[in-house]
Amino acid sequence: MNNRIESTNEKEHSKTKSYDFALDVINEVQVIKNNHKEFDLSRQLVRSGTAIGALIREAEFGQTKKDFIHKLSISLKEANETDYWLNLLKDAGLITQESFQELAPKCEELLKMFVASIKTARSN
Repeated sequence: MNNRIESTNEKEHSKTKSYDFALDVINEVQVIKNNHKEFDLSRQLVRSGTAIGALIREAEFGQTKKDFIHKLSISLKEANETDYWLNLLKDAGLITQESFQELAPKCEELLKMFVASIKTARSN
């Protein structure tokens, strides 16, 4: 029973973290659009940054273990893509170093959580 509680807490933690991260990404994209009138790259960031949490929600009700792992794997890929867009936008001068230093560690934390969750799910 203790493992189930930890598992539930981990799920809730990843849901909360990914949701909060999506809100942060949305807010940053608004800044990019307002300050730089840039829409194409920021659209990519918001798409991948918000897909992370949506895929976690899908995984939560996966029909099989394989389906659950597949959805988490896609969420991992979206988090990795988000990391790419964050770095590109920083290097292009479209987000500040301060914004990058706020968002990048959160994205990295999500990446690590998904890798660990996928490993755990595969081993069970």
